[in-house]
Amino acid sequence: MVGALEQTILALMIFVIMLGMGASLTPRDFYLALRRPYGLAIGVISQYGFMPFIGFLLATFLTVPEAIAVGILIMACMPGGTTSNIFTYFSKGNLALSVLMTVTSTVMGVIMIPIVLVLYASALNLDIPRENIIATLVLLLVPVAIGMVLRKLNANVGAVTEFMGSALALFFIVFLVVSWIPRNWQFLMETTSATYIAAIGLGVFGIAIGYGFARALRLHPRNARTVGLETGIQNGPLAIAIIVFTFDGAEAQSIMAVPVLYSLFIVIVATLVTLVFRRANTAAEQKLPDSLL
Repeated sequence: MVGALEQTILALMIFVIMLGMGASLTPRDFYLALRRPYGLAIGVISQYGFMPFIGFLLATFLTVPEAIAVGILIMACMPGGTTSNIFTYFSKGNLALSVLMTVTSTVMGVIMIPIVLVLYASALNLDIPRENIIATLVLLLVPVAIGMVLRKLNANVGAVTEFMGSALALFFIVFLVVSWIPRNWQFLMETTSATYIAAIGLGVFGIAIGYGFARALRLHPRNARTVGLETGIQNGPLAIAIIVFTFDGAEAQSIMAVPVLYSLFIVIVATLVTLVFRRANTAAEQKLPDSLL
């Protein structure tokens, strides 16, 4: 599915994307996260409570090969990414809350991702190399730290780096369409519908459950939209990077199927959801208190 050249390009893009994520963060973001434990809790519950469980249910009830099931779980256990921040902005959600949830899920991912992966993989009798995933996550935090330092040293350089990372996150999808789909067209034709259902369902169910959870907590509608998008829009490039750096050969090719398809379809799903959210953004709603939570 992914050749040596594509792996190198993917690795470089992942580095720049994570660098841009780091450049979007400041010590104040972490300060706000600690000062608002309610938002912190929502971020953790949404990303590492709902999404892994959704992935577990999909892997359990859909008839898919073991490698596809592993891919479903890995994708479901990822933190939020910068793409969720972009769609939050266009849906007139709470961008500050979106960034807060992204920061929380990304930083805690080094601890939470291996825990939830091993938990659900054990329940499904799947073998996932925990040590390799932890090592990959730690390595991917290096460009995040570099990005934060760049922003600290020079705000303009940090802003450019942040923009490049966000733009490259979207270009990553285009790269997959141009490079991955033609090469793997036969696989896409032969794979079962369950693989597509899993790839699309992760985003759809994640957004719906996240939004419903926020509304049940009586959050402001803008915040509810934010929680929904932040829950359902996972960091696809990170999932693909973990698979590329952790698995080999045909096994990696099959495991990567759901994360790649998810990365393609989540843009469509999030765009449709954003259009619905914007239509719901009534004048009456805007009169409600506009607090973070």
